[in-house]
Amino acid sequence: MAHQEVLPLAGIKVVEFTHMVMGPAAGGILADLGAEVTKVEPFQGDNTRRLQGSGAGYFAMYNRNKRSLALDLKSPEGRDLALQLVSEADVVIENFRHGAMDKLGFGYPALSARNPGLIYCSLKGFLSGPYEHRTALDEVTQMMGGLAYMTGLPDRPLRAGSSVIDITGGMFGVIAILSALQQRHNTGRGQHVTSSLFETTAFLVGQHMAQQAVTGEEPPPMSVRRSAWSVYDIFHSAEGDRIFVGVVSDTLWRAFCTEFELTEFAADSSLDSNAGRVAARDRILPQINALFASLPKDELESRLDRAGIPFAPINKPADLFDDPHLNAAGGLVEVTLENGARARLPALPVEFDGHRPGLRRDLPKAGEHSAEVARSLGLSEAQIDALMEHGVLRGSRVEATES
Repeated sequence: MAHQEVLPLAGIKVVEFTHMVMGPAAGGILADLGAEVTKVEPFQGDNTRRLQGSGAGYFAMYNRNKRSLALDLKSPEGRDLALQLVSEADVVIENFRHGAMDKLGFGYPALSARNPGLIYCSLKGFLSGPYEHRTALDEVTQMMGGLAYMTGLPDRPLRAGSSVIDITGGMFGVIAILSALQQRHNTGRGQHVTSSLFETTAFLVGQHMAQQAVTGEEPPPMSVRRSAWSVYDIFHSAEGDRIFVGVVSDTLWRAFCTEFELTEFAADSSLDSNAGRVAARDRILPQINALFASLPKDELESRLDRAGIPFAPINKPADLFDDPHLNAAGGLVEVTLENGARARLPALPVEFDGHRPGLRRDLPKAGEHSAEVARSLGLSEAQIDALMEHGVLRGSRVEATES
């Protein structure tokens, strides 16, 4: 991991009852920040481990730096062990269906009675209201919240190309958890905090709602948007490679004209303002298209960079494995996959005094830390052996240690 003596959340104990993306993402952020996160899995392991297709990377991306405790929560012994773990925790995270944790005896009222300082974070489809009982998915709320409409074509709504609502909803969950931990410093008491998919989607499309309120016009999908700037498009280099360029201020326009020797444009006072340039897009863009198509990609990127113009090659996720910037300073963290292969995946996108949080624990095998967790709760080796023998606790007696 990147050098740092003490990570910000060191000493905070988190118990995670989660699966899929939203819950594990919240726990993963806390774990990367230094919290001791124990993932409680079913005896056979979290089903997310076995997903294929677009879900094949969920477990690998969001479960590093965690301990895995695999036990049978429906057995009295397994339930008692989990309750003992929660009694010593600062935070519990859960993202199961409405009422599922209460049925298991792990709802907020029951756990708060045992541990009044507990921060209990529920990650749901909806916050309080008429929809709160519904089960939701990332894609469901993208459709329902207008994000799919804004992403696709007018007659073809399209989900964003990532589990953006699951991930962002998990982030809002972390914000709520950290806020509740801060409040606990003053009150000594925990509380139940909730983040949701639908309200997260509404927050993200709030800019378009505000746009309509300001302009009086319903915003069209971003695929057919009315650009706010004259140069804010995808162009082609001489090799045919695509590159996005955005000239979004008068200062950048002048730098752009200077770098690319656009003397005619620079001398035209009608193009001095953004509004004038937007009105002249039909005149400006054909010339820029022709200019860029005459330049090799490397030269084009070098000149845009030199002029300070925002630009981006049109990459695929696969291109990021070898991105020189991500590889230069801890931007990718190497983990071991279920099949034993190694993969470099994005680190938490923050720095602390120039250092990135890295890897302390590799991706856990199901139940890899069961004995370690049980031992930390005061169970003897004989008790641990008995729980494993009776099918309450799953794990190996040989465990990996924190790196």
